[in-house]
Amino acid sequence: MDSNKFISTVIEDAVENSSINSYQHIYRIQNKNNVKKWLWASLILLIIVLFLPWTQNIRAKGAVTALRQEDRPQELNTVLAGSVVKWYVKEGDYVKKGDTIMQIGEVKTDYFDPQLLNRTKKQIDAKQIAVDGYSNKAATAVSQINALEEARDLKLDQLDVKLRQQSLKVVSDSIDLGAVMNELSVAKRQIDAAKNMLDSGVISLVDFERRKVSYQNALAKKISAENKFLQAKQELTAIRIEKNGTIQEYTDKIAKAQGEQFGSLSNMATGEADVAKLQNAYSNYDIRNKLYYITAPQNGQITKARKAGIGEMVKEGDMIVEIVPDNIKYAVELFAEPMDLPLLAIGQKIRFVFDGFPAIVFTGWPAASYGTFGGRVAAVETSVSTNGKFRLLVVEDPSEKPWPRQLRMGGGANGIALLKDVPIGYELWRNINGFPPEYYTPMQGSELKEKKGK
Repeated sequence: MDSNKFISTVIEDAVENSSINSYQHIYRIQNKNNVKKWLWASLILLIIVLFLPWTQNIRAKGAVTALRQEDRPQELNTVLAGSVVKWYVKEGDYVKKGDTIMQIGEVKTDYFDPQLLNRTKKQIDAKQIAVDGYSNKAATAVSQINALEEARDLKLDQLDVKLRQQSLKVVSDSIDLGAVMNELSVAKRQIDAAKNMLDSGVISLVDFERRKVSYQNALAKKISAENKFLQAKQELTAIRIEKNGTIQEYTDKIAKAQGEQFGSLSNMATGEADVAKLQNAYSNYDIRNKLYYITAPQNGQITKARKAGIGEMVKEGDMIVEIVPDNIKYAVELFAEPMDLPLLAIGQKIRFVFDGFPAIVFTGWPAASYGTFGGRVAAVETSVSTNGKFRLLVVEDPSEKPWPRQLRMGGGANGIALLKDVPIGYELWRNINGFPPEYYTPMQGSELKEKKGK
């Protein structure tokens, strides 16, 4: 060790006293060692960095989509089976709502008749005339029923008057018969007394025969009055029988007229059902004729035409083209891991890096990032998707700079959900131990406005 030290001392002296400059470039003996300073500076810088704020975040990948379902690309399908007759647009064309895209031709034999609508209309008119005829017939039956009922009532009133008259006549004949019976009773007593008086010789035979004639006259009156009374009663019974016959006769006539009325109403109802059925068929034919021309349901661009050649067959429900709507309110569809879902809520801020737009991203310092765009969570689905993650819809944050107008449906987007601000040291410690980020509830609505006001 002493020899080495001696040699080193000799070399240092030779270097200091030498006029050769190369020694100065080879040996740095005169320079002091700064390793210790750099070590302390790095340690102090590291400690300072550990206390710098760091924004916790969750990274998720997604794609550009539309917030509303009707603004997303939609398939345009054919309702009818047919063959391609004519194309009015090509892929890439922009169309307005109601513009004709394609015409298809009929392939079913039931609809080949070009005059199908006119002939169906004639059938409806003819059936309607038949319905009107049955309606008039039913109205005529009603008039006939009313006339029969009126005639029946008049006839019954007439018979009621006759019954009343005949009843009074029976009563009158009964009174007459009573009077005659009284006369006969008196004549009977007189003839008996006269017979006794004749036997006693009080009266003559002439007086007796005179009284006998009176008795015979009274007996004849009694038989005549009785016969008249019985005849009156018989006529009263005949009138009652006539009344019952009249009721039965008019009941049969009215029932027959009502049967014709109900038959007409039944035929009218059947005709109305046929008319409704034909009108339904007419409407279906009319709508079917309009479906031969496939029109755009909304404004947009034509893409992905599935059928090409003229005469090519299409089935019911086949996709013809796809329409990408205009004036879309864009949103980003993100998929979050199940363990990150409790940290995400509606209204939470999200930063985006869109594919095709340059960006410099510092995930922990969003304010220092360049080329990112702001968004807010609009919806969080509670059911897991087929990829095992939960779907989020994020819309443009109105308080941030607007999203690029060049965004297109399906474009990629990397989302960064901003959470709580913590020191970098704590974030390193959390990641080393595998702890979840700090959970917090984002301010919404009035709370956010109140904070901005302050």
